[in-house]
Amino acid sequence: MMKTQDLLFELGTGELPSATLKRLSQSLSEAFADGLAGAGLAYTEIRSFVTPRRLAIIADNCATRQPDREIRRRGPAIQAAFDDSGNPTRAATGFARSCDTTVEQLGYEQTDKGEWLSCNVRQAGKPAAELLPAIAARALQRLPIPKRMRWGDTSARFIRPVHWLVFMQGKDTIRCKLMGVRAGRQSCGHRFHHPQAITIDKPSEYVGRLEAGRVIADFTARRRRIDEQVRTAAASLGGQADRDAALLDEVTALVEWPVPVTAGFEERYLQVPHEILIHTMKKNQKYFPIFKQDGSLMNKFIAIANIDSRNPDVIRSGNERVIRPRLADAGFFWEQDGRQRLEDHLEATKSVVFQQKLGSLYDKSRRVSGLAAGIAAAIGADIPLAQRAGLLSRCDLMTATVGEFPDMQGIMGRHQARRDHEPEELAQAMDEFYMPRFSGDRLPATATGIAISLAEKMDTLLGIFGIGMKPTGDKDPFALRRAALGALRILREHQLNIDLHHLLQQAAEQLGDRLADHNVVDEVYDFMINRLKSLYAEDGITAEAFASVAVRRPGNIADLDKRLQAVIGFQQLPEAEALAAADKRIGNILKKADERLPPQPDPRLFRQEEETALNNQIDAIGAAVAPILSQGDYKAVLKRLAALRRPVDAFFDAVMVMVEDRATRTNRLALLARLQRLFSQVADISRLT
Repeated sequence: MMKTQDLLFELGTGELPSATLKRLSQSLSEAFADGLAGAGLAYTEIRSFVTPRRLAIIADNCATRQPDREIRRRGPAIQAAFDDSGNPTRAATGFARSCDTTVEQLGYEQTDKGEWLSCNVRQAGKPAAELLPAIAARALQRLPIPKRMRWGDTSARFIRPVHWLVFMQGKDTIRCKLMGVRAGRQSCGHRFHHPQAITIDKPSEYVGRLEAGRVIADFTARRRRIDEQVRTAAASLGGQADRDAALLDEVTALVEWPVPVTAGFEERYLQVPHEILIHTMKKNQKYFPIFKQDGSLMNKFIAIANIDSRNPDVIRSGNERVIRPRLADAGFFWEQDGRQRLEDHLEATKSVVFQQKLGSLYDKSRRVSGLAAGIAAAIGADIPLAQRAGLLSRCDLMTATVGEFPDMQGIMGRHQARRDHEPEELAQAMDEFYMPRFSGDRLPATATGIAISLAEKMDTLLGIFGIGMKPTGDKDPFALRRAALGALRILREHQLNIDLHHLLQQAAEQLGDRLADHNVVDEVYDFMINRLKSLYAEDGITAEAFASVAVRRPGNIADLDKRLQAVIGFQQLPEAEALAAADKRIGNILKKADERLPPQPDPRLFRQEEETALNNQIDAIGAAVAPILSQGDYKAVLKRLAALRRPVDAFFDAVMVMVEDRATRTNRLALLARLQRLFSQVADISRLT
């Protein structure tokens, strides 16, 4: 049985960038896993450890040597191995000697290039200690580090200077030198609490020894502790903390020994919009804001220190001293912006270019205003309110607050509109204008917000496509994919009765002669439908089902959704497969037909009862589904069409369509064309086969 021992690798560094910490750790684990597997060194599990000053892995029960293996060696070609008399040449005898056998005991290998001498050789496995240095070196080179640095007089390059290296299997140190540092068994504890070296005798001691040195090496365990500390500290103040997942990750990447510190700021700063205060605490200072039970912001926050101070008041006052100037700046900008109304900034938008060929922010706002009016009319919203909201939508970009806090765009517009005593729906729309901001984000809820958000996205898509700056590969500087997905989510999830073709055409008319591409409406439509396909794929809808509806190029996304749901229900019927195959067969027959078909078949030309039966069924079902179709009940339509399976099967079993008699052939083709039109009223079901 192969002997195993735990394997420990730890690279000690300068402070690693918090934003890349988790990715570096994951990449190191994956690279080690690939390296061990490639070398044939089995293990049970690789565990990752990462702090701001170290990257580490432990491979549990890692084999101490490669297994022996049999390899097949190829020798000389038969022509070169034997002379004309059949005697072995020096090439053959030399190959046999290298295999520790005789020519007579060699095997033969047949390939497409001829026949060769061959032999099986047992290759002894190498000790893991000989293989691990190269595995570790390759793993470090594979790390996603965009720019590596040099330090001191070493030629090694890494993201930060390397200070120590622990590399051992069981109790044995792996003898090697990586990143200019020789491997040993001495790690380091917390920079302040335990600056002296920590000796690791075996990998199983690693986590415990570091924790004794005030370092929680496991990222998940450290994050869990911070989360609990924040929750408990907030509860002690009678509040609830904003335990944002991304913030928890970032703070976990900044500390090795987390210690919560509760601090606060003056109540007067609560007069500033709370989003700005929260942004300052979370984004700039990595603090956790605290809220009252009613959801309002408290003038308290929780900082996570990387030191367990004997005088925590010093840490507390230091954090309060740091945040106070930022809050004061926010208050100053908010007060300054209150001296002007949103509409006072319209003139300033004329001097800011959105895109050289598409004009200024003012030009874009006017286009959005006009397009929003049309959308408002279509969805029954307040048209003048949508026009005004569109015109004011970018004015908050000119405020000092957004200049200092760019993430506040939209949010600042909402607060400023309320301060200007604009209608509440318009104020909400200033924020909803940017929704959805990211995948999975909430959508605009007010009718005015829906109108201007949709108008903005349509104008951007048509404008950028129209000047030839379509996204290519991973390049999408104007975030057109995000704009398309956002617009589609608004149309689909709000079930808006808006024709996408017409909406795109309106946007194109607003842009006028700024567009250089005259096919831009169709191009943007196809681009959006491809994005819609991706949305449905995330919901588990097959490409075939989506294509069966999309091929009809429906304009109304809400209507497309209803058709697609009907198709999904139809696929569950026992008749679905046979009818889809029949529809495909009909399509193939009609493609090959070269004659001009009448709009309807002539019952007087039917020669077989199956033709008459099918035609009568088409009459009956066509009449039955007409009112249902007008109501948009596509599920009921397809369910009714399922009744056609028997007459369709009987027709194809008994009737030859492509007969020599032209009149009979043309009449039967017209009957099939009529059947196909009936099938295609909801979707092209032939694509479901």
